Amino acid sequence: MHAESDERGDAVVPTATTDDRKVESGAHPVRVGKTEKKTDTGTGGTAELGSRAPRFIKASKPLHLSWQVGVFIVGLAVVGGGIVLLPLPGPGWLIIFGGMAIWATEFVWAQLVLRWTKRKVTEAAQKAMDPKVRRRNIVLTGIGLVILAAAVAVYLWKFGWVLPWKIGD
Repeated sequence: MHAESDERGDAVVPTATTDDRKVESGAHPVRVGKTEKKTDTGTGGTAELGSRAPRFIKASKPLHLSWQVGVFIVGLAVVGGGIVLLPLPGPGWLIIFGGMAIWATEFVWAQLVLRWTKRKVTEAAQKAMDPKVRRRNIVLTGIGLVILAAAVAVYLWKFGWVLPWKIGD
């Protein structure tokens, strides 16, 4: 990875300012204490990596550790529930991403995974809005519907309105 795109904060990119807490231009990560601030040029906001626990919890090491364990267990339960719902009817992926969001309130690795996922979903949504891609998707959906209609027509022609589990040989 290049230093400009290293979101973990392993490499500090030199900026045009003398103050390490400011970035005048571009979206270069700058290490600030134990957290990293990343200037987002697209929205103009700042995303901070690290714990979002209240200050009184961060002040005590044992309390902060127990907070992290609690957040991990709650996130694990939500992600586990989402994994169970993947083969079953239900919003499995949505629940898994909800669990990742819970983990992202406390753990940097989850924040980075969530940030990467948001970026990929945004790219896919923008790509899907491209007129060529939309036209292709509409054509493929039409072809799929024609094939499905042909399969249903063949079934009805051969067996009639009889349900598949009541067909006698």
